[in-house]
Amino acid sequence: METLAEMKCEACRVGAPKVTDEEIAEYQPLIPDWQLVERNGIRQLERVFQFPDFAQALAFTNRIGEIAEKEGHHPSLLTEWGKTTVTWWTMKIEGLHRNDFIMAYKTDEAYSESLGKHKI
Repeated sequence: METLAEMKCEACRVGAPKVTDEEIAEYQPLIPDWQLVERNGIRQLERVFQFPDFAQALAFTNRIGEIAEKEGHHPSLLTEWGKTTVTWWTMKIEGLHRNDFIMAYKTDEAYSESLGKHKI
């Protein structure tokens, strides 16, 4: 079976299947720092990333934007002094798709890379 690191986002269309509870149980341990939240009946993945200042939080936000553009899948991003909140879900299906777990994993990888560049 492919790991989240090996997977690529697939084009998602209206009516595509949401992940099942079994798939969530399979993928969640691979992104343990992400919270499964529900807003307005829509399941989402969310994580707050901490930084020592606004500039580093903004740089991380921009990096996630670059990754999102490359993959064709876009999160909600909130950048504040010392933190960036990233929320993944698939708007077309109003819920979670495998793409969201892939992108959460890629977001974690980008954060790990940023830790190597900066003391946090």
